Amino acid sequence: MVTGSGWYAGELRRELMARNRVWAQGNGHVRPHVESYGTSPVIVYEPDGAARHGNFFDDAYAAIVANKDWLRRFDKIHAQGRALPKAESGRRWRELDSSMSSDALLMNVFLGFGADDLGGLKRALGVEGDGPPEFGWKARVPLASGPNGRVRFDRTEVDMRWGALLVEAKLTEADFQTRAAKVMEGYRDFDAVFDRELLPRVELRAARRRTAVEFAEEFTQEWEEAGAQPEFEANEIAREFQAGIVAKAREAEPVEPGYAGYQLIRNVLAAFAEGCSFCVVHDERRPDLREAWFDVMRAVRSADMRTRCKVMTWQELAGLAPAGLREFLDLKYGILGAASSAERMAELL
Repeated sequence: MVTGSGWYAGELRRELMARNRVWAQGNGHVRPHVESYGTSPVIVYEPDGAARHGNFFDDAYAAIVANKDWLRRFDKIHAQGRALPKAESGRRWRELDSSMSSDALLMNVFLGFGADDLGGLKRALGVEGDGPPEFGWKARVPLASGPNGRVRFDRTEVDMRWGALLVEAKLTEADFQTRAAKVMEGYRDFDAVFDRELLPRVELRAARRRTAVEFAEEFTQEWEEAGAQPEFEANEIAREFQAGIVAKAREAEPVEPGYAGYQLIRNVLAAFAEGCSFCVVHDERRPDLREAWFDVMRAVRSADMRTRCKVMTWQELAGLAPAGLREFLDLKYGILGAASSAERMAELL
């Protein structure tokens, strides 16, 4: 696993939260939104009339509304909806409403370019042809043949396909996920594409994680600390003790071998099977994600496949964007030069 990935993700989440608190209040126009409960809050937006949405660049949202396939991306309900206040409209919250959504950022960037600006973006990514991007493209990654010899496929979703380019988008996600070795080695082309000895390895706990109520006898011990303790302090001591019980039980559970970078491995295999290129897009404030990508890249066997694998930052893509989109990305996400972003935020605050 990449050291410090949680720290980088947490710092970026805090910055995005601060920026979106300002963005949500607008400049004379409040964008409909709520803030989630809890110690690590997130702002989510809802449509502002028929033509605007606080989480989207206006031109990008107009393009989404006009395309039924892109609009269908809003069908996915927010997984943490219970941690959010109800919307005034009664509408259920969607994943794309979240200010932390990498899918929303992906659509903002790739649908925020005007027709006259697309040439530079395509050249930078090696995209040919005039077809539109497909968001949430269903891959067909071949699995090892079953007992009857029939070829089976993993139809896991890829964030975007544009021509012969597959894209994985990241923003505040902690990592590229892990999977058991037996699952990963079940892909038909796994050993043809990767040297498995060079891929990053992890140990996965095979058993489920147990909760506090399963240790009732230990968890209900009386606390007899020397001297009277304030209630909040005693609660902290209790929580630490209980966390130690769970951690000890967790360490005793069996482990199985696995691979880090599951999403990267799977998408490289999808690109190999489809004859496509593959690009990871991440924020330059997340060097941990770039490091994780190179940990996987070094295990790709063929030079041809390595040349079809790319990595870019949102900042690099923003540098190619038209002025209006650049300003949006700067204010809402901090995706531009640090000095420019700091000056703009100071003006708004």
